[in-house]
Amino acid sequence: MASAHRYTFSQRLLHWLIALLVLGLLAIGFTFWGLGYQGVVDTFGQDTTNDLYKYHKTFGILLLLLMVLRVALRRMSPPPAYEQPLPGPQKAIARGTHLLLYVLLLGMPIGGWLATAAGGFPVQFFDWNLPGFIGKDEALSEQLFMFHGYAGLAVAALLVLHIGAGLRHWKRKDGVMKRISLP
Repeated sequence: MASAHRYTFSQRLLHWLIALLVLGLLAIGFTFWGLGYQGVVDTFGQDTTNDLYKYHKTFGILLLLLMVLRVALRRMSPPPAYEQPLPGPQKAIARGTHLLLYVLLLGMPIGGWLATAAGGFPVQFFDWNLPGFIGKDEALSEQLFMFHGYAGLAVAALLVLHIGAGLRHWKRKDGVMKRISLP
């Protein structure tokens, strides 16, 4: 149950599960982007590379499912009031940052799914192959993967802003961090 100034426990738990998933997905994604396929194979070996790809896809699909659940929960239970109201510009930045994160964290898994399918690769969810929804088109795959990577950079930048704001509120002890903390 939420208090007047706190998200529900399920919303708070989802926030932190999604945060962990996003950090892991970004770490794997930036490894792929930085090293390229052959670089990942040379660094980690073929079996580990295959596992990294499989789990990046798997956790991306989990992220999509959790984000859909999060949006549904947010529609059923809107954000709680702030203990100390935020000034207008801070409130606008917070809303904009959250909106962009929601859009990107819904769009990136979908884009990755389509890029994978267009590349002719299996869309894996653990040990199952999911439907690709589109046929093989290498040019489209390349474009979608490029956008997927740029979206990852945007998410990383937004996370820096989001975490920085959270640390600022934690230092100020203004009740904002209590809204989303687990205990």
